[in-house]
Amino acid sequence: MSDTTPEAASRLARGPRPSDFIAGGTPGAPQTAEDAKPFDPLRLCIFATISLLGWVFGPLAVVVFAGVGFAGYWKARQAGLTRSRCYLRDTRLVLAYLAALAAAGVWGLVVLVQHWLVR
Repeated sequence: MSDTTPEAASRLARGPRPSDFIAGGTPGAPQTAEDAKPFDPLRLCIFATISLLGWVFGPLAVVVFAGVGFAGYWKARQAGLTRSRCYLRDTRLVLAYLAALAAAGVWGLVVLVQHWLVR
């Protein structure tokens, strides 16, 4: 900025500019109406629905969800994603976890089919 020292001091003494209060402005600016919204527990509803599907469809649901997740993370990793918002953070760990889930689901399907055939 081309302010001289006295001009800069005067501007600082007057306080923040109105544009500093716009979202994405300076850190510490007041919250916008968007930020003041209450927490939406949509994720909890999604988790409950996935759990219900897992309970109803058993190992098949595990295989399907793990496969879809693995495919999504595989594409994202190829596109350059190395850090995820997932709890495991590193996409290689997420891929390993999803592969293990898929393997466990396949094993569960095999056991389930064997149980049906033995009866």
